[in-house]
Amino acid sequence: MDRGYIDFARLHAITQAFAFFVLRAKVDMAYRRLYSHPVDQNTGVRSDQTIVLTDRDSSKNYPDKLRRIRYFDADNNRYFVFLTNNFALPAITIAELYRNRWQVELFFKWIKQHLRIKAFYGTSANAVKTQIWIAISVYVLVSIAKKKLKIEKSLYTILQVLSVSLFEKTPILSALEGAHYTFEGNHPNKQLELFGN
Repeated sequence: MDRGYIDFARLHAITQAFAFFVLRAKVDMAYRRLYSHPVDQNTGVRSDQTIVLTDRDSSKNYPDKLRRIRYFDADNNRYFVFLTNNFALPAITIAELYRNRWQVELFFKWIKQHLRIKAFYGTSANAVKTQIWIAISVYVLVSIAKKKLKIEKSLYTILQVLSVSLFEKTPILSALEGAHYTFEGNHPNKQLELFGN
């Protein structure tokens, strides 16, 4: 999580649920170092500390120990400070988890854009995972069909045609060849102009 999500009461609830988090620490966070762990500075990790929060509210909301990792990103020439409740993973793994969080966000963005899951029919973890896997499987099958059949239309167009003609006994190629989605120039434009010519 990024710094905007720091809510120590919520983070403590995550800890009590036996889960772990990795997030960027705020610059002005009040803490006291209890112990410094040895680090390999060749990995980019500059410090690995066990800390406790010292601010009255944050220490009340999160009374347990935290791990504070300072990391130098040589590619971007920037320092990052991470907080986690995970004391088992190596410090470099914590830094990599944070760096790769963007890939997770991109994956969910891709799901929203391509899989068109309007609503989940079940809300249990198994139901949600099953529906996502089905949607991904359909997307991959249509991608394979597009490549094998050398269809030039976009995946979006193919999926739209298939969703309309799902229960028809029409070969895929004839359904797609009959679908013309290009704008014909001989139709008058009936769109009102906002600012005129």
